[in-house]
Amino acid sequence: MVSDMADASPRTKSRKRAQATPEQTVGERRARELERSARQALRELATWWQTSARDLPWRYGRTTPWGVLVCEVMSQQTQMSRVVPYWEAWMSQWPDAASLAAAEKSEVIRAWGRLGYPRRALRLQECAEVVARDYDDRLPREYDELMALPSVGDYTASAVLSFAYGERVAVIDTNIRRALSRAFLGVESLGGSCTPLERALAWVVLPKAAEQSVLWNQAVMELGALVCTAKAPQCEQCPLQPQCEFVKAGMPGLGEKRTRPRQRFHGTDRQVRGSILQALRALPAGGALTHAQAEGLCADAVQLDRCIASLDDDGLIEILPGHAMRLPA
Repeated sequence: MVSDMADASPRTKSRKRAQATPEQTVGERRARELERSARQALRELATWWQTSARDLPWRYGRTTPWGVLVCEVMSQQTQMSRVVPYWEAWMSQWPDAASLAAAEKSEVIRAWGRLGYPRRALRLQECAEVVARDYDDRLPREYDELMALPSVGDYTASAVLSFAYGERVAVIDTNIRRALSRAFLGVESLGGSCTPLERALAWVVLPKAAEQSVLWNQAVMELGALVCTAKAPQCEQCPLQPQCEFVKAGMPGLGEKRTRPRQRFHGTDRQVRGSILQALRALPAGGALTHAQAEGLCADAVQLDRCIASLDDDGLIEILPGHAMRLPA
């Protein structure tokens, strides 16, 4: 899964001012060594990708740039296996920005289902409105223009440039950071914000040819998701095992700090908000949930009112006279 917390593009126009180059950050001599190791790794990764990559519906040129963006937004903090059916249904209903921009908010929220963090659904629709209105329904291909869109951060902009437009740009999510840090630096990635060294490493090892860089980004991300996992890496299945610096060092600090800490869900505001939205989705179009019915979803009256207020603030529900609620029109 992906996150916009990672800063992945030091070479974009907006990041050139007064910054050390990736080679300067890691050291010129070390950069040359890493480039040589990466060329060998690319050959192994390319073979592994052809035989082991998941056949996801947005891969291999089977979707539009907009479809890539939708996938990236949906997969933030969400397992890819959960995203596939939602993405397929979503793209079937709203295949481009213009169709999503014209949709009713209630239908957008319903279609988001149990993907989690439902505010993303409305932000994606806001993004669609801008693309349809300002870019003639075509997703822009400039980094700064992508970054200016609602719901788009550094990771998503970089992913669109690489996966949709085939440009040479380092894409960094938690899986890529972990795999690169282990394979080339021999240390565990401890999560949190992306460090300058991790950013520099991603650019130094990125193949120079654009086509190869796209394969690299996809393969390293897939390797981190399936093989080089946070707690139990399957090193015997890893194409990079023979040259992996982490393995050579005895895997120091393995799993010392999870890339994505597990969070308690039961009893949280997230659970209550999700229960309210699920109850509203189950109603006929335009149907309302009374406050008394909502009380059956949460025994804590203070927490319930706080969650209802936050859903209202996020634009995910409308409060009706008598304190009933419904999905927004």
